[in-house]
Amino acid sequence: MTTDQATPALDVAGLTHTAGSRRVLDDCSFAVPAGSVTALVGRNGAGKSTLLRTAVGLLRPDRGAVRVFGKPAGDEALPRIGYVGQQSPLYPMLTVAQTLTLGGRLNAHWDAGYARRLTGDAGLLPTTRVGSLTAGRRSRLALVMALAKRPDLLVLDEPLAPLDPVARAEVTGALMAGVAERGTTVMLSSHVVADIDGICDHVVVLAEGRVRLAAEVEQALTSHLVAVGASRALTDLDGGKVIEVRAAGSEATALIRSVEPVAATGLAWHRPTLEELILGYLRTPATQPERKVTAA
Repeated sequence: MTTDQATPALDVAGLTHTAGSRRVLDDCSFAVPAGSVTALVGRNGAGKSTLLRTAVGLLRPDRGAVRVFGKPAGDEALPRIGYVGQQSPLYPMLTVAQTLTLGGRLNAHWDAGYARRLTGDAGLLPTTRVGSLTAGRRSRLALVMALAKRPDLLVLDEPLAPLDPVARAEVTGALMAGVAERGTTVMLSSHVVADIDGICDHVVVLAEGRVRLAAEVEQALTSHLVAVGASRALTDLDGGKVIEVRAAGSEATALIRSVEPVAATGLAWHRPTLEELILGYLRTPATQPERKVTAA
């Protein structure tokens, strides 16, 4: 199915969700561009899984709206979405081959040849029962099920967490091949920056249920600077642009939202790495408003 690249694959507006007395999501808004690989990054318990489950229609939010390729999320959007949750839910009594057959019966655009190729690449034998697979191999099979559905939007919750380094590289390669071949939009969550560095072109940072940053990666990196120097020198900086200050004795490091170095003596400046950028926002109190970075 063709997609309009100007229409976001996923548009989340004011998403709020509570569990008991706890507000798990608090007025979350962001857009996932069609054809992008967007990383949802946050610490454990930040609300990533709840946000993804709500975005794909598995949870009903208290407030807010979700649109998938311009249309309200719901049953009509489900055939266009491939989703893999943390638990990789599969039927343990079925074999790998039976699981693929079931996928073909449930999904109109199922690509059986692609599914067989992916299971072969993952070393998944057709006669093996799902219940006997290791956590990593179950995760690989769940990913095969999502990819073989040939979705326009692929939503993955911590897909690399159960995998060893070799399997992580293989899964990453399969995701990138899908993006290159079909223009598939991918949104994946992680609490490990190394998992998404180099593969995502957009990032959403979630802290304590709030979106702290929603941006195209290169724009975000070029719109921030890191200042290093004496703690007293950082007091001259514009407080509205300071995302985070970390002091160590008389020295300090600050993440600044600025394209050019700010006029202040005794400071050394450099562009942040993706890890420095994300950690700076994650460590910032969630009561500060979200930042939507635009080109300078």
